[in-house]
Amino acid sequence: MAGSDTIYMDYQATTPTDPRVVEAMLPYFSGKFGNPHSRDHAFGWEAEDAVEHARGQVAALLGADPREIIFTSGATESNNLALKGAAHFHAERKNRVVTTTIEHKCVLETCKRLQREGFDVEYLDVGPDGLLDLDELRAAVNEQTSVVSVMGVHNEIGVIQPLAEIGEICSDAGAYFHTDCAQAVGKIPLDVEAMHIDLLSLSGHKVYGPMGIGVLYVRRRPRVRLEPIFDGGGQERGLRSGTLPAPLCVGVGEACEIAGKEMAEEAERLSGLRNRLMDGLRKAIPDLHLNGDAERRIPGSLNVSFPGVPAQDLMAGLSGVAVSSGSACTSASVEPSYVLRALGLSDELANASIRIGLGRFTTEDEVDRAADLIAGEVQRLASGGPVASAPGIRIPAE
Repeated sequence: MAGSDTIYMDYQATTPTDPRVVEAMLPYFSGKFGNPHSRDHAFGWEAEDAVEHARGQVAALLGADPREIIFTSGATESNNLALKGAAHFHAERKNRVVTTTIEHKCVLETCKRLQREGFDVEYLDVGPDGLLDLDELRAAVNEQTSVVSVMGVHNEIGVIQPLAEIGEICSDAGAYFHTDCAQAVGKIPLDVEAMHIDLLSLSGHKVYGPMGIGVLYVRRRPRVRLEPIFDGGGQERGLRSGTLPAPLCVGVGEACEIAGKEMAEEAERLSGLRNRLMDGLRKAIPDLHLNGDAERRIPGSLNVSFPGVPAQDLMAGLSGVAVSSGSACTSASVEPSYVLRALGLSDELANASIRIGLGRFTTEDEVDRAADLIAGEVQRLASGGPVASAPGIRIPAE
């Protein structure tokens, strides 16, 4: 259990639900408990009105039409629906999908499934900065491509891809552009029209909303056609059957409205905190290595390597700060992050990486204390200090 003094710095894994969001949700768990699909009485109408208001709040943040907002259980479902839905609907005419080697696991595993079904999938490499080469993308997208999927902001390294340029390439080629923006929504300005985005995924719990709710933006004009992956009552324009959880819809809507109002100011504040943290770490650990482009990144995300200090040892001894290891661990084996290896890092350096996430409730005092704690543990391990025992290495949540 995290102690009251533990500093939370894993905002890319999840964000605490904003108290304002909780307040907006609470009435829909009890007093306003109607099924939003019940059209025969006031309880259902009240819940439906709340859901439609939330749909509009999400749409406003994306520059979309509320009718283009499809509620799902989270970004994993949204990504599955976008890729499988587009690939299957257009399979007879277009059997090609293009993505990158550093996408979230749910995108990569979906693409692998599509390959097993006979689809042609191309995985594009990225540069050492984590950015996609637009010329390589342009060469990869052809008339057989149904959908291109590129993460807007990377969950592990925080790098921002050039979404507008990618969208234009896809539009010119007649391919859908899907982007997993779970880490981008509320952190960078997004405009689905200006960026030529056809499909966009987001997750409530990455934007200070509740867990268990997500969104898939699906363009209406020109119409994006998808094959549903759920069968049922035909809710959500026939794309996602199932009873909508009104409280969670209200929560993600409120979270998006708050993010839209506070995004610019919050980005400036987090940039200052990030620079303060980096300055503190570099002062104590000069050979620290920043992973991913130094400029094209969201302000609250850092992925850093401490040469010669395995991340699993650092995590075992770092009890006062909640961060994520850059390595994925299974039983007794530790494998380097596939994302960091794709950037060209050696196995040793990739295994010495941690992800630090700052967010809405991070304070200057926490940043200063975290810098001291992390730097102190790195220095202790680098000098040959004993490795703390731990029940197991935690797999980073995505």
